[in-house]
Amino acid sequence: MLKQGPKKHVTPEEVLNTLEDAGSRVCPPDSSSDEEDLVHHENTQDTSDSDYCLPSSQSDEDYEPPRASVSSTPQPTRRKAARQSAPGPSHPQPCPAAPPPPTTRHTQSLTPPPTTQRKRGRSSRGASAPATRRGKSRLASTESEEEDRWHDKEEECIKPAPLRFTPARTPGPTFDTSRAWSPISLFQLFFSPSVVRNIIANTNANAAKRKKAGLKFSWDVLTVKDFYVFLSIIVYTGLVTVHQWSDYWRKKWPYSFQFPGDSMTRDRFEAIMWSLHLSDPKEDEENDKKRNTTEYDRLFKIKPLYTDMVTACKAHFQPHQNVSIDERMVKSKARISMKQYMKDKPTKWGYKLFVLADSSIGYTWNFFVYAGKSESNTGHGLSYSAVMDLLPFPLLGRGYSLYTDNFYTSPALFIDLSKKYMGCCGTIRRHVTGFPQTQTNDLPKKAERGDMRWIRSGKLLFVKWMDSREVAMCSTMHQAYSGQTVGRKLKEAGEWQKKSIPVPDSIVDYNRSMGGVDLSDALIGFYSVRHKTMKWYKTFFYHFVDIAVVNSYLLHKELFKLRQDSTQRKPFTHKTFREQLAKEMLEFAQGSAVTTPPPSPSTTCMPMMYDSEETRVRRLCKRCHEAGMTKVKTSIYCRRCDVPLCFNSKKNCFQLWHDGQ
Repeated sequence: MLKQGPKKHVTPEEVLNTLEDAGSRVCPPDSSSDEEDLVHHENTQDTSDSDYCLPSSQSDEDYEPPRASVSSTPQPTRRKAARQSAPGPSHPQPCPAAPPPPTTRHTQSLTPPPTTQRKRGRSSRGASAPATRRGKSRLASTESEEEDRWHDKEEECIKPAPLRFTPARTPGPTFDTSRAWSPISLFQLFFSPSVVRNIIANTNANAAKRKKAGLKFSWDVLTVKDFYVFLSIIVYTGLVTVHQWSDYWRKKWPYSFQFPGDSMTRDRFEAIMWSLHLSDPKEDEENDKKRNTTEYDRLFKIKPLYTDMVTACKAHFQPHQNVSIDERMVKSKARISMKQYMKDKPTKWGYKLFVLADSSIGYTWNFFVYAGKSESNTGHGLSYSAVMDLLPFPLLGRGYSLYTDNFYTSPALFIDLSKKYMGCCGTIRRHVTGFPQTQTNDLPKKAERGDMRWIRSGKLLFVKWMDSREVAMCSTMHQAYSGQTVGRKLKEAGEWQKKSIPVPDSIVDYNRSMGGVDLSDALIGFYSVRHKTMKWYKTFFYHFVDIAVVNSYLLHKELFKLRQDSTQRKPFTHKTFREQLAKEMLEFAQGSAVTTPPPSPSTTCMPMMYDSEETRVRRLCKRCHEAGMTKVKTSIYCRRCDVPLCFNSKKNCFQLWHDGQ
């Protein structure tokens, strides 16, 4: 029972306003006894008269208004002005029949009045429709907000069903593992005889081109034997480091190296290194003519070895279930447009490679060289297309787990890979398209270490975790939290203490499996054969040798796991493997037959005359100069040795020089 204010005499104007208000409303149906108690009173908290209705037993003429109970709080002038100005019918509409009202005039209805006020002059049905729509809108908004909000670690997150791992081949080495494989036989899986013959032919052609251009150096036709001695010296330089190339051939203390001086002279090694070429020089000239056109290939000078190396890496090994993609920097200071800068890498300046590696052992399975900006066929940018280019799905199979960093991770990429039955996990940038931007129950700025929030959107799980800083993750194969912890040192009361804090499952697996490319980079960096060079394609040659040696070493370790009956008690260490490889390269070079290609007419020793249309060119005879006759000149030279020698009826230095006299 509401308290009523002191009674007050009702004026005729108030009676008229009451009649007008009553006539502008339709009485609700008598659905309950509470609605049949037609009592007009004014509440001390709400002065609205929206529930007023005349009893059906009274007519307009017999109506006597009750004395209004006026609250001590004055009526708002806004509502009174609205009632006076609102138009309405001259007589109130009669209500359906109802029982006589109770004897007590001022009673409170058991059913509270509706909160939505109806506008005058409209039916109850038309007035309730907007309210219903607004109610549904608020309900849908509440449900949407519930779905989009961040959840705590205490709330349960359903783990998605694991993908069935069905690789195209058995993970591990794909060649015959029953036979014995020496370090050089594993290395020759990547530098096959056809690859070696191609490099030798192109190097000889480039040396002939340089000789024709007028460069003076001694050159003998490069053979398989010479090339393997050259490779053994390259591998050796990764084990023993000196400041200059020439120090390897010094015989005085503190150097006194027996190798490589006993196997190849310094001049021969430098001649091979200067003339080393991976592509056909004639085809290079054709490609250079296409410069500044769409047909120009920036990587043409490394394409033969580049394509063979990528094919060999994928052919001789099948990755295990966890793989990772990351960038690799090959150090260089060359002034070339392909050079990139990455501030977060240990090697900040150099050539950038996108690499797919096995997460468990660090095997480089696929890679490509970034040659600069180009139009993407996918329409998603470099980070999306790089991942798709590194994943040949028919060769891999289904059920693989891919780990990427925040440069590659995007909801669009992960959804497309999930359609190809590949699970994904990686760190993600918060401004990327598709990342939840809701602030409801978000991780506070000053959250404690170990606090986390998660939200699931279809197959995608987004997780925020506070470590020393906030970390954001995206995954299609994890649940948010399963109770795992990680040790951290926390400072409490001025002392550092080691404590266990909660950690999301995605971060645990990410830290375990993301380092495949980093592991490969570390193995390459331990004994890298890279040296400073003026030619950018030679830098890639050294890097491809590093990839071949490291992958050969990893295959050696995998073979040892599969062959339990091996006479070798334990596999080679990385250093021992390289030492054995350099040794076997020398033995292979010494035992191999000197099979040189048939010499072309330009590579045989024949006397030639210096050609000049204007004057006759004469140069100092090489043999006479060594004999002390420093002013003897001749116009004849050997076209292979490029040495001026006397050749006339009185003196035949050409014959004496080649006979070694």
